Amino acid sequence: MSNKIKVLIVDDSALVRQALAEILSSDPMIEVMATASDPFVAAERIKSCVPDVITLDVEMPRMDGLTFLQKIMTQHPIPVVMCSTLTDSGSETAMKALEYGAVEIIVKPKMGTKQFLEESRVNICDVVKAAAMVKCKLHPVIKTREIAPKLTADVIMEKPPTKAMIQTTEKVVVVGASTGGTEALKVFLEMLPEDSPGIAIVQHMPEHFTAAFARRLDSTCRVTVKEAENNDSVVRGRVLIAPGNHHALLKRSGARYYVEIKDGPLVSRHRPSVDVLFRSAARYAGKNAVGVIMTGMGDDGARGMKEMYDAGAITISQDEATCVVFGMPNEAIKMGGVHRTLPLQQIAPEVLRLCS
Repeated sequence: MSNKIKVLIVDDSALVRQALAEILSSDPMIEVMATASDPFVAAERIKSCVPDVITLDVEMPRMDGLTFLQKIMTQHPIPVVMCSTLTDSGSETAMKALEYGAVEIIVKPKMGTKQFLEESRVNICDVVKAAAMVKCKLHPVIKTREIAPKLTADVIMEKPPTKAMIQTTEKVVVVGASTGGTEALKVFLEMLPEDSPGIAIVQHMPEHFTAAFARRLDSTCRVTVKEAENNDSVVRGRVLIAPGNHHALLKRSGARYYVEIKDGPLVSRHRPSVDVLFRSAARYAGKNAVGVIMTGMGDDGARGMKEMYDAGAITISQDEATCVVFGMPNEAIKMGGVHRTLPLQQIAPEVLRLCS
């Protein structure tokens, strides 16, 4: 066998299996090992060859995706990427899948414009490559060609020529995360009191799923958590999650911080992009901002965090031991944009101390 990432595609739709196989096979680092129409066929495939990553449909005949996921994670853990449709029910089920041990969520590929298909290909391949880096644990219950131009935050907001001009002393927190971030953010936010400083978050996640993610966090946290809408105020006790497929920028009008939700191209191969959020924080909050970069593959957020650092903000990265994937924090550290590197459990207390 080659050194490529071996992927098993499990979906009851032949069209989806074909589309996913074509998308994944276009990446030179990925090899589609096999496909399966349901979990029973998948189990037979795994007996002959264990994949590095499984893409798993949520709704299937004979056995649903959640049940099969639980069996995998409690018997022979393998990184699983859930493949779901853009529906409210699908989003809620996908959130349960993350709790059961799934690594990431992707949206089922569908026909669309050339740009849409290209962006979907970039996202799906990147998610699978990130999943392959995850070391799964038993759960209770090569150089690649450039797939697409890797844009910077310049396409959304020009880099400011000087440091931000601050007219308020109110602290604001911006956070970026990707692979493994759903659980890391849950740990971080559940440690915060109800009068915590205002927080804006970018978690790499598809459109509509961020709303379900925010609702789940809101049900377990003392702070209020919601999917960000354009012009939402960033105030004490409130956490705003950037909506999937849209960039979120921190803005300021006088002493009031708020978020602007914008369309635009992929930045650092993502939309929403952590780089965009962090750059806006550097410009409009400067030294009054605290930046946190958490687990995730790639380098989204590293440049933006360095801009925050240069603007006088205090910046924190999650440490390697507690990261699912130490990509984004490591890149930020290498760029010289991190003041402190901390275990996940220590980040919330440190943020509160810095904002007190």
